[in-house]
Formats: sequence, structure tokens, C-alpha cells
Amino acid sequence: MYFPDYRPRRLRRTETLRRMVRETVLSVDDLIQPFFVVPGTGVQEAISSLPGQFHWSVDKLVEEAVAIRDLGIPAVILFGLPEAKDETGSAGQAEDGVVQRALRAIKKRINDLVLITDVCLCEYTSHGHCGVLKDGEVDNDATLELLAQQALSHVQAGADMVAPSDMMDGRVAEIRQVLDDHGFSHIPIMSYAAKFASSFYGPFREAAQSTPAFGDRRGYQMDPANGREALREVALDIEEGADIVMVKPALPFLDIISQVRQEFDRPVAAYHVSGEYAMIKAAAEKGWLDEKAVVMEALTGVKRAGADLILTYFAKDVATWLKGAS
Repeated sequence: MYFPDYRPRRLRRTETLRRMVRETVLSVDDLIQPFFVVPGTGVQEAISSLPGQFHWSVDKLVEEAVAIRDLGIPAVILFGLPEAKDETGSAGQAEDGVVQRALRAIKKRINDLVLITDVCLCEYTSHGHCGVLKDGEVDNDATLELLAQQALSHVQAGADMVAPSDMMDGRVAEIRQVLDDHGFSHIPIMSYAAKFASSFYGPFREAAQSTPAFGDRRGYQMDPANGREALREVALDIEEGADIVMVKPALPFLDIISQVRQEFDRPVAAYHVSGEYAMIKAAAEKGWLDEKAVVMEALTGVKRAGADLILTYFAKDVATWLKGAS
């Protein structure tokens, strides 16, 4: 019987051998933990569709941020649920808004955790869309100034990075200009550059209370069928000044992550979104799969595809697992 000179199984025999030749290694430095901030004090309210995730009041979030920092996770991204909503999402740029209060409180306690903020109107508008409305549709250009003012208010409160997720055309350039004009040229922008109109966002919309009151977001988020368009979106955001470009969701769009990684010389982020998280949690609760093994495999796959940074609700779990393995 003939055997080739090269036998791949030779380097798979033991865990130590496998570790020595492993091509992709998931690290705690890759992780960004999302948080949902709400009004009040003493609040740590479970989110039913995201088991293990919570709505946090500012005081409770500060303590959790310290725990995240102590695990070595380098960054968090904050989403806010305001006391009140209106047609223009004005609470999103309020000096005493819930995200702004959280930023100041965390910065007062710790300064070695990168604080990123989601910049969008959907959590703050009474209609749940990502911009102001005109004749029943989102008015792209009228929304840009509001997004830029929201980003500015976040940075003034202590944000280290802003992440516009609205998918309005031209919003990266508008935010960059306003930040620069106010002396914040050093603040990076992580753009949701290729954000698809995905069916995997359901649990997030419950958590952020941002489900549109009518219609959907397909008029401004990307068609999941389009790959070449994603590259055009990324190119536009880089041209406008994006420092990091994001693909969202992660697992259904690994091909897009890979293409972006190959095409552009910018750090690439990927958002392992709420639906991806919820599916794994639900199957694990049923005993149908090993949660830890599947999470590590999924996130390693996202990194192998080309992501430098991974936003995931599993960040704290993964950091704990990695710490235990070291």
C-alpha cells in the first residue's frame, strides 16, 4: 500500500503538537463586550432573549466594567435605553443621557478600558428607525447632523471611540468633521461599514427596545444577498475617515469578512450578533451541543476569516475560559 511522504495526521497526534502548529489563536485582546445601559439605580435586569445578558443601571455597570477589565477584555461598547423617546431621538445627544452618564462614571473609576459607543438614533426615536423621518421614510441628510452631535456628546463625556451603526450615507465624514472641529481628531471611528438587514437581530431589538414601529430597515441596511456592494460600502467609509471597519452579522457573512480583510488595509471588526448568541444558548440549554466548544469554534472561525476584533455577548465567558486555560 502506498502512503505519501507527507502525512497530515503526524502533527495532530497530541494536543501539544496541535497547539504548536495552530494557525489561528483566539485571544482575549480580540474581544469587545456589548452592554445595555438603562435609567435608574441598582438595576441588573435579565434580558429574556439573551440569557446571561442584562440591562444595567450606571452604578451596576461600573462594577461590571471593572470585572470586564480585570479579565483582560480591552473594550466594551455601550447601547443606551433612554428615559423618554421622541421623533428625533434627542435623548441620544443629551449631556445627561444614560450613555453619557455611564461614560463619566466608568472613567471616574477606571481609565484602562476602551469605551466605545454605538452612534445611532434607533434606541432613542419614538418610531424606532435609525434617522429622522420625512414623508414616512428616513431622511438621510437630515439625520447626519444629529448623528454627529450624538457622537460629539459621547466623546465629550469620555468615549474613546465611536461606532456609527445607522447606515446613513456620508455619516462617517460628518462625524469626522464635527469631532475634528471640536478638538477630537485623536478619537477613532469604528464604522458599521457593511451592516446587513439581517434576521439575526431579533433579540437585540428586544434588548434595546428598538423595533421599528412600522416597516423595516431594508431601505438603509444592506441586502444580505449583496457581496460586491459590501466592498463599495467599506471603501466609502474608509475614504470618509473610518479607522476600523465592521461587518455585521459575523457567521452568515464570513465571506464578506474575508474579502474585506484581503481588499483593505484597515483593522476589521465583526459583530457576533444577538441571534447568533441566542441560538447557541438555546441549543446548549437543550443539551444539543457543548456551549463552550461551539462558541470557541465559532469565534475562531470569525477570526480565521479575517476579523481583528470581535464584538460578542460571549466576551466575558470566553475571557474566563481563556484565563482558566492559561
